[in-house]
Amino acid sequence: MSPAIQLPRSGAKPVQKRRRRRQTPEQIARAWAKRLERTRPGLVDFALDRLSERYGRPVWRARLDPISELVLTILTQNTADVNAEKAFEDMRRAYPSPASAPIVHHRREIGSPGSGDPRPPDGWGGEGLPPGRPPNWRLVEAAPVEALIEVIRHGGLAYQKAPRIQAALRVIREERGDYDLGFLAELPPREARDWLTKIPGIGKKTASIVLLFCFGLPLFPIDTHVERVSKRIGLLPAKAPLDLAHEMFLEVFPAADMYRAHVTLITHGRQICHARNPQHDICPVVARCRFVDPKAP
Repeated sequence: MSPAIQLPRSGAKPVQKRRRRRQTPEQIARAWAKRLERTRPGLVDFALDRLSERYGRPVWRARLDPISELVLTILTQNTADVNAEKAFEDMRRAYPSPASAPIVHHRREIGSPGSGDPRPPDGWGGEGLPPGRPPNWRLVEAAPVEALIEVIRHGGLAYQKAPRIQAALRVIREERGDYDLGFLAELPPREARDWLTKIPGIGKKTASIVLLFCFGLPLFPIDTHVERVSKRIGLLPAKAPLDLAHEMFLEVFPAADMYRAHVTLITHGRQICHARNPQHDICPVVARCRFVDPKAP
């Protein structure tokens, strides 16, 4: 005989399985940071110290004004920094600011200010912009989009970037009454980043660049070089999407080390840890790199 089938008693409610609450990105990031320290203790300090020995310990110093930094970062999207420099310089010429506008500095100087020894900005892949006034943002926003596309064509993908720049300028002006992002320096870092990423075309990387380099807020921009190096070493999970990776690094690195970590990782990606043919023989972190040795400690 077939075994009797037990039916729920009349009126009894069916038993429902509890659904597990989906973790927030911040919770996933904290869990990853704890796991990294548990399974590979000291890796973060090791990487920071070795990279700093190789490339020096960069010291944060504000560079461009925030709007210039934002527009320049948009210009760098999907192109080389040197091309973005050309496009920004063309904007300066096409839409000049009045003589009363302050001159901004992008390049850094080795030694005392005014020493006359300019070097590319920390983490920058080009020569850096020469000192000069920002473009007149009111003129940039009001320009016919076709004209702006022609002005910034050296930056590549101008047909995408021109409307994106104008949209960002319009949102900032409408929200703040002027082209000024100084108020972001007073907000908590994630809140400041969230404000910027509400602007169409501005993601976590672009927002983090502006806030880290202009205000020193402890945020971590992750570009293709930083992502490649970090996943090879094992500082990030190999399949971590970029959006989540930005959250993970806010938990992995101490706030005081965000700037140094970003600059040294991106420099390492440009100089040694190339996408093709990385130079393992001179790599300062090779002893703990999972790309070289999948079982590295």
